[in-house]
Order: sequence, then structure tokens, then C-alpha cells
Amino acid sequence: MSLYMLPLVIGAPQIILIVVVILLLFGGKKIPELMRGLGSGIKEFKDASKGGDDKNESDNKK
Repeated sequence: MSLYMLPLVIGAPQIILIVVVILLLFGGKKIPELMRGLGSGIKEFKDASKGGDDKNESDNKK
């Protein structure tokens, strides 16, 4: 592995550091709201991508 690729390796200590920084920045009360928003955004994205596939399939049948 090259020396310039070393910062891209993410291990357990780096993940713990990221979680601690997020807790310090947003606080404990805001994190559930952020996760809820992130989850609903992912759900909408999945629904939109599935809806787009259904539309393409119905267009191909015509």
C-alpha cells in the first residue's frame, strides 16, 4: 500500500473519533432528528428509484 493511500484507510479508532466529533458538534438531542431525516431521505430515494424503474417497464410494454 502506498504512503498517499494511508489517510484513506478507516479503522475503528477513526470511526470512534468521527462519532465523538459529531456528538460534540450537534449534541445528543439533535442526533435522533438528524438520523430520522437521513432515513426518510434514503427511503424517498429508494421509492423514487423504484418508481422510475416501474415507469420504464410500463413504457417498454406499450
